[in-house]
Amino acid sequence: MKLRASLMMALDRQIRTKGWTEAQAARRLGVTRPRISDLLRGKITLFSIDTLVGMLTEAGLRVEMRVGEMA
Repeated sequence: MKLRASLMMALDRQIRTKGWTEAQAARRLGVTRPRISDLLRGKITLFSIDTLVGMLTEAGLRVEMRVGEMA
């Protein structure tokens, strides 16, 4: 859940930074306006990690993930 939440927050931040309306964001990210509405309302269970990564890429962001040994 934390990973999905982080991805959603990054996407929300990018949409707001760019000043996109829900309709503009939907067009740019290749999804419907109701889907953007769900995203901005934080409906985390409706989005897979794959979907969020794809949307972030369409928004012009790079996603990196690291896995390492626990200390």
